[in-house]
Amino acid sequence: MTGETFVRAASLGDLEDDTPKRVELDGVPVALVRTEGEVFAVNDICSHANVSLSEGEVEDCQIECWLHGSSFDLRTGKPSGLPATRPIPVYPVKIEGEGPDAAVLVSVTQES
Repeated sequence: MTGETFVRAASLGDLEDDTPKRVELDGVPVALVRTEGEVFAVNDICSHANVSLSEGEVEDCQIECWLHGSSFDLRTGKPSGLPATRPIPVYPVKIEGEGPDAAVLVSVTQES
């Protein structure tokens, strides 16, 4: 398979600023985050402790794991604080439409 397949993850109005929302897309747990005027999608599982990142806090384009405090950059997935040392997957996001009913589309497919 080549290319990306985008699927509807939520409506823009479903996302509150700096409040992660967990969704499952094609069997993949995803944390959606609207912050600093953008929408990001990252894998919802912490690379250190295998817990849900969507239960953590968001600040300065970082999502923090609630269990041990590791933070991950929402743009790159790279950890910015121990104990995590491995990045989390980041997924492409597209917004289609305007206003709160705009569709938030995410691709969790991998190019091959």
